[in-house]
Amino acid sequence: MSLNKIFKNYYLETILILIIFFLDRISKLFVIRQDKLNFNSEIYSSKFLNIHLIWNEGIAFGLFSFNEGYLYNVLTFLIFLVIIFIIFMIRKSDPLRKYALLLVLGGALGNFFDRLIYKAVPDFIDFYVGNFHWFIFNVSDIFITIGIILMILIEIINKSETSNNEKI
Repeated sequence: MSLNKIFKNYYLETILILIIFFLDRISKLFVIRQDKLNFNSEIYSSKFLNIHLIWNEGIAFGLFSFNEGYLYNVLTFLIFLVIIFIIFMIRKSDPLRKYALLLVLGGALGNFFDRLIYKAVPDFIDFYVGNFHWFIFNVSDIFITIGIILMILIEIINKSETSNNEKI
């Protein structure tokens, strides 16, 4: 592989991560501002969607929320280690897995940034049907979820291809 191609891919990957990060930042800053203007009331409400700011001190979907500062710091450090691990995985992955992992990384960096700045992650997208509400999430969570779904699909397809090749 030529040096130009390596740098071209590096720039595309960096741009993708930055786009995800800034889409997340812009959406969160907008919602935080609207929340202050609306005095902590719902920003938007419809038949299936509410936009309402909550501060998530846990991990995905508010799991493992802690009141203890040291536990929060341990959790934040563990998330940092996962981000480092994802970066190493990206460097060693084939192109399809790499882009799925880049989606996860871009979202993870957005939420990690919030943990460092706000000591919590602003979540605000609330989908529901009737009385069933999904977990409240943000733009970073969307990209993380898409990346993970792509990784699962890649593994299923590869496993299917491997089993088909073994039958031949």
